[in-house]
Amino acid sequence: MPDQNASVRPFIRGGKPAEDRWVVVRDEEAALPDSPAIVPLARWQALEGSRELAPWLASDTELTPELAEKLAGAPLIAIDFPKFTDGRGYSLARLLRERYGYEGEIRAIGDVLVDQVFFLTRCGFDALSLREDQWLEDALQALNAFSRAYQPAVDVAEPLFRQRMRETVEHGEPALA
Repeated sequence: MPDQNASVRPFIRGGKPAEDRWVVVRDEEAALPDSPAIVPLARWQALEGSRELAPWLASDTELTPELAEKLAGAPLIAIDFPKFTDGRGYSLARLLRERYGYEGEIRAIGDVLVDQVFFLTRCGFDALSLREDQWLEDALQALNAFSRAYQPAVDVAEPLFRQRMRETVEHGEPALA
């Protein structure tokens, strides 16, 4: 069955509000809509290349090199968060970006909350389909909640202490020990 809440879900792509033309189909047996559809991985693999389809990965998907190679041609990859407390989707996105070099859209779907958006983008998500009760304006503000991050991630590979050391040296100040 298509995701009935897709039209009321706040949607962000590339850090900005956007319209979502993709319909999430969660049921393996449901009829596909006329519009582009995001379908379960197994269904996408069975129908690959037959129409405008993209896969969604369950949070427990084992991302093997063989699967990553097949996913490389997908127009986008959605990663499902069945509960906001399930953090395995962060790892999937990071693996797709860093280990397997996926450059297409990675989209968070499911139980996605405003509190997660900053961290999702740090892990490689560039599109966020928020839960329907979340406020778009709050999510956009949350994207910029922190001016700098200590840890390296997909968005900034260098940890903060190295950035500070480099900036200090570039400005002719003694380097921090």
